[in-house]
Amino acid sequence: MAYQTETERSTQTWEDVLVAEDEQLPYNLIVWNDEVNTFDWVIQSLVEVCNHSPEQAEQCALIIHFNGKYAVKSGEIRELKPMCEALLDRGLSATIEETVGS
Repeated sequence: MAYQTETERSTQTWEDVLVAEDEQLPYNLIVWNDEVNTFDWVIQSLVEVCNHSPEQAEQCALIIHFNGKYAVKSGEIRELKPMCEALLDRGLSATIEETVGS
């Protein structure tokens, strides 16, 4: 096992942070609360369209309900556009927005 000095560990931590910041995805798939669709339908749609786990989809549905909207997925526009269209086809309100700071 190689020994690292405090400076080397600190430098590695900063490099990890910088890489994580550089990997910020440029677009968000936003689902809006429309007061029409049921929790179950939103959850089922997020599982089937966005490949969320049931638990993740349920959490997203609650946030959408209480906050009015939520970024349920981040990524490249070519990845998010078919998902957005599929959610719209299911009657959900969804948009794609550019990530703030991109």
